[in-house]
Amino acid sequence: MIKAAIVGASGYAGGELLRLLLFHPEVEVTQITSETYAGQYAHFVHPNLRGQTGLQFSSLSELQPADLLFLALPHGMAWGQIDRFAGMTERIVDLSGDFRLRTPADYEKWYEHKHPHPEWLERFVYGLPELHRAEMAGAKYVSGVGCNATVTNLALWPLYKRGIVRETVVEVKVGSSEGGHDPTPASHHPERDGVVRTYSPFGHRHIGEMIQELALDPAKPNFHFTVTSVGIVRGALATCHCLLKAPVEERDVWRMYRDDYGKEPFVRLVRSQRGIHRYPEPKLLSGSNYCDIGFAADVEGGRVIVIGAIDNLMKGAAGSAVQSMNVMYGWDEKLGLGFPGLHPI
Repeated sequence: MIKAAIVGASGYAGGELLRLLLFHPEVEVTQITSETYAGQYAHFVHPNLRGQTGLQFSSLSELQPADLLFLALPHGMAWGQIDRFAGMTERIVDLSGDFRLRTPADYEKWYEHKHPHPEWLERFVYGLPELHRAEMAGAKYVSGVGCNATVTNLALWPLYKRGIVRETVVEVKVGSSEGGHDPTPASHHPERDGVVRTYSPFGHRHIGEMIQELALDPAKPNFHFTVTSVGIVRGALATCHCLLKAPVEERDVWRMYRDDYGKEPFVRLVRSQRGIHRYPEPKLLSGSNYCDIGFAADVEGGRVIVIGAIDNLMKGAAGSAVQSMNVMYGWDEKLGLGFPGLHPI
């Protein structure tokens, strides 16, 4: 059993991490930190954990060494202290965007900020096991993943891997928890409730991860990406219109996705001819680490419409972090992640 600490455990992703790790058979959570709630019990912030743990938040200045550090800090806070964190642990899984991109130039472009420690970028493995399992095995440092990037990359990878896509238009609909724990004018209940609001028509920072992971040409990616807020708390649904170089039959699309994802523990292919659940739905994935993927081939139109769904706090954050940890240590990838979601909810 390893000893793990969660730095920044009062946020939504940090709370999900704590929930998962409390029931992980190979992990003991020894410390959780929060500057805002130092001295308070975990259930004060995460009431679903009442009676499950007696852990109290401590200040970051009181952080003690551990076998593994999960960094669940806001973007821009981990990279400034990475040398200190690395000196206190053997392994790090960072949930923020601070080490996701491979080059300093990408950070300047997508985050509009120079990376203060570019020498660390090459040390981190991008934290999506489905694409980087071999590199992740035995790795010391794994980065976080953007939730919008995760659902889109998983949805599109089999098509881009085979080089059959000419151009893609993606819209991702997201829940309010994507905005994080701290309230903003846009997350104020009278403004957020029941909303369908496009807030990023183009240029979302997660596009940098998609260009990187799908091996797109940065100069001309032929990739168009829009994000729309909708009136749910958890979930991200990516609808991807892939314009192909040549038409493809639906049975051939099935073959591609089965070949790539047939043995993946957390990717499920969803396509039914009957019933109301014919395509992926984020609602069915709440609390689970699954990414559901479905598709329809418009042969006459020369396109494939791929639909991907995740719980943004799980497969898009805490769940992928725990899955990555399992791979790093050589454990069963599904440890601590067996919850299938709820229905109805």
